Amino acid sequence: MQATVESFQHSTGSGTVLLDDGVRLAFDGDVFTTSGLRHLRPGQRLHIDVADDRTTITRLAIFAS
Repeated sequence: MQATVESFQHSTGSGTVLLDDGVRLAFDGDVFTTSGLRHLRPGQRLHIDVADDRTTITRLAIFAS
């Protein structure tokens, strides 16, 4: 699934993304830490995986077209 970074707090590693359909999802510092990423910026495109409940982000990755 693709999303755009809406916000990112470097101090906690948490943030929010907007899905292409406008739905906002939050991610916590644990997801960011396990992603191997070092920083995110608003507007950056990501590939995300979500849990079966479709409200919990389980993985973040840089989107490569």
